[in-house]
Amino acid sequence: MADSDERNEFDKHDECNDRDGSMGGHRSGSMGRTESTANDTSTVETPLPNNDSSATRGIRGASRTLTSADSYQDGHLTRTAFLSLAILTFITFIGNFTQLQLSSALPSIVTEFHVSVTTGQWLTSVFQLVMGVMVPLTAFLTKRFSTRQIVITSMVVFTIGSALAWTAPTFLLLLAGRVLEAIGTGVMWPVLQITVFSIYPLSRRGMAMGTVGLAMSVAPALGPTLGGWQTDMGGWRSIFLTLTVIGVLSLAASVLGLHNFGAHDPSVKADFFSVMLSIFGFGGLMFGFTNIEAFPITHPMTWLPMTIGVLGIIWFVARQLRRDKPLLNLHVLKNHGFMIGTIIASIAFFAFSSIMVIMPLYIQNDRGYSATLSGLIMMPGAIGMAITQFFGGKALDKFGARPVVITGSVILTLGTFAMSLISMHSWIWWVSICQFTRQIGMGFVLMPVTTWSLNCLDPEDVSAGSSVTNTARQIAGAMGAPVLVILMETMAAARKAALGGGADVAVAASIFGIQWVLRISGMLCIAMVLIAVFGVRGQGAGTAHGALQRIREVRVRAHR
Repeated sequence: MADSDERNEFDKHDECNDRDGSMGGHRSGSMGRTESTANDTSTVETPLPNNDSSATRGIRGASRTLTSADSYQDGHLTRTAFLSLAILTFITFIGNFTQLQLSSALPSIVTEFHVSVTTGQWLTSVFQLVMGVMVPLTAFLTKRFSTRQIVITSMVVFTIGSALAWTAPTFLLLLAGRVLEAIGTGVMWPVLQITVFSIYPLSRRGMAMGTVGLAMSVAPALGPTLGGWQTDMGGWRSIFLTLTVIGVLSLAASVLGLHNFGAHDPSVKADFFSVMLSIFGFGGLMFGFTNIEAFPITHPMTWLPMTIGVLGIIWFVARQLRRDKPLLNLHVLKNHGFMIGTIIASIAFFAFSSIMVIMPLYIQNDRGYSATLSGLIMMPGAIGMAITQFFGGKALDKFGARPVVITGSVILTLGTFAMSLISMHSWIWWVSICQFTRQIGMGFVLMPVTTWSLNCLDPEDVSAGSSVTNTARQIAGAMGAPVLVILMETMAAARKAALGGGADVAVAASIFGIQWVLRISGMLCIAMVLIAVFGVRGQGAGTAHGALQRIREVRVRAHR
């Protein structure tokens, strides 16, 4: 595309509902909220006095707001925008990395503090719980505070949490440190999404989201491996020492190199009651589902927080729909394209996250392989997903969302049903092949459908849309694993009773339960394919015919 066409993308509105409309005076160079145009000169930086130090000039320069025209010129990011985006991507990567890094160190921590394994698991579970609470608040935070204020504050909290965990003399202080780490990184992924949408034109957002998605997908593969290595070499505290140093460096980079993106209004007030409903609603629901792994669903530690959570969410939703200035604008769900994209992403998270919990049970408990080999078997899938996140984003820009998402959904479905063929005597690397296939499909689904669905919204609604879709994904992911694990255990128990008991029968029954859970997951994937076929429509969705035509054009150019 010519440079002029790329610039014109800032003036286009992706009408996913097949309705007339345009951005008008809105510009995507803000976090979806600025009113300034590409030719606006009000953001030109005033020269600083010559007697200021270079550090002072750097900090003052970084504090100004970059418009879309400042950020993306001649088909490329400007140097200042690239630096800011790199800082945000790195910090978000560290958040994902930190969430999983401690899993390999749990045995050492449990032994040192003399706590149960169930109690120790809260060091990892608390991340998901806190993020489930923080993400719904992101839309308000990005309206009220600037990019630098959010990120710098987040890094201060993260660094304090890491230092507290590093020096913690008791398990409770260690857990408090993990909570602060989660608070510090909980809003970073939505902020990164909003920033990408504020910088790039529509025609390049798929590639941009795919690139940052690649970085995010590497974290699950590296986190447990490096965490285990650090624990073996220097003890579990070395993990938090490293994170403290990274926090300090990230804080310095944010102060010196991070620019603001988009307008913010310091006069915006939070609806305190809605904040409380959000915390108790989403937090209670996530807490209840997290406890399913340790308590039966009939235990008060499970059903009570889940009930409080459901009631809180219902009240929260009703309150947001009635208010003129809601904490979270749920009216974005009236947009057909955004609603379809959110549903597909939620189903994908529900079906996908559960298998990441169930398959290690098959590899280690039923087949008797080590945790190390289990990690190696699952690792190629994470690498495959990281790669396809990038190429899926580029494919979105070229062919539209419809052919890319349908292709990814079909691949995910085939890989899931192929995995359901496992038995006690299956080649163990068959699991790796199937998981690799599944995660390739996931890479072609998740980032493209998320990008397309957010493109369907008006620029000023992107921050709310990012909060809504990430909240839905968090809830779906939290529900997926415990719900399907319960189904697996129920089917295994019924099978064991039918076969008459015994050690061999117990293993056979467990595999039977896993097979059926995989089939159920496959059925969810089929539903996702059908939703993509019939629901992903409108401008920006693309068609199979258009995709084939683009492929033919590429081949013709290649032969010239």
